[in-house]
Amino acid sequence: MRYFTAFVFCALSFIGCCEPNPAFVVEDNSGIHTTIWGDSTGQLLSTDLFLNYPADSFLTEFEIGDIVTVAIVGYDTLEMPVVESTNDVPIAGFSLSAVSGAERLMLAIHYGEAAEVLKISDVKTPIKVTVKMKDKGGYLFGIDIMRHVQYMSLYKESYPELSIQDFANFRKVHTTGMGANKLYRSSSPIDYSIGRNHYADSLAKEAGIATFINLTDTEIYARSYQNFDSSYYSSQDAVFLSMPVQFYSMPFKVGLATGFRYMIEHEAPYLVHCTYGMDRTGFTIAVLEALMGATAEEIQADYAQTFINYFTVIDDMQVTLNAHQIDFYKAVVLKNLQSVYHAEGIDVPDATTADWASATEKYLQKLGMTAEEISALKEKLK
Repeated sequence: MRYFTAFVFCALSFIGCCEPNPAFVVEDNSGIHTTIWGDSTGQLLSTDLFLNYPADSFLTEFEIGDIVTVAIVGYDTLEMPVVESTNDVPIAGFSLSAVSGAERLMLAIHYGEAAEVLKISDVKTPIKVTVKMKDKGGYLFGIDIMRHVQYMSLYKESYPELSIQDFANFRKVHTTGMGANKLYRSSSPIDYSIGRNHYADSLAKEAGIATFINLTDTEIYARSYQNFDSSYYSSQDAVFLSMPVQFYSMPFKVGLATGFRYMIEHEAPYLVHCTYGMDRTGFTIAVLEALMGATAEEIQADYAQTFINYFTVIDDMQVTLNAHQIDFYKAVVLKNLQSVYHAEGIDVPDATTADWASATEKYLQKLGMTAEEISALKEKLK
């Protein structure tokens, strides 16, 4: 099977001193070897990792939509799809971008910093990378979904088959181990930008939500929303975490731990939301479900429901996702948990049979939560 070996380089911008040097490229039976590019002190110039191998040459052996194994010697071995853009993979996903005509391939994370996650901090010593075929064409379906399925509407009229709850992406979390009426999730009850806030706020009042976990806004920004002061939301406890959509990042991890500590200090029922209740909320809820003993299937089903609620809107009318599309989104949440936990040194080899509760306790400890805090959080959610 054809493969190539290269060295990683990083670049923030392409300037004269960073042009490829043919003297560093050697081709033999074991692949293609090159060097890492950085500044004169050996520091990386970008948090994306660039392989000094021409995309057009790469695409004679690999194709967009293939899934490859990327071994970064001394650091990690990962599986990822070959794509044209990081937008071709879900948030937090790794990818190897091969853009026709580009002088280099790019190893990146959608909303993430690959160099930071892989703990590659300099280029003083060459870092060898090997790329091999894992699954020919195995991600073509994923690219089609990412490019053509993710359309939504602001208007309830576009979703005639959905209940008000589904339109607002509002629902109770009732996975294994979770107490009755303890945890809810939704789109933002205060941000009017996606046309669902009034529904979500009304449903929160009906459910008797006592504590809101706002993953998106600062308190000042939240209070600036039109009609905030007259909302049910404004009369209840809320923490405003302003977390980025970067699951590997320190601000996200700090925000997650802060939010969980706020839950310990305040009363249920809790409602976790971001803007859509999709990415940040999806990951946060999956962590809480896993902590409380949910099965992989339960975590997947709850996560995928969000995409069923939003996508696919064609000509202003929703078309129900098919089973294969739903399966794609189900796979995303476990992959995200695996990848984010792995970045913290917690390996989950088989996502479908894993002891997710144990792995999640270890993850929360990595975020700085004590055993006592974790126990208290679980007690609040029972």
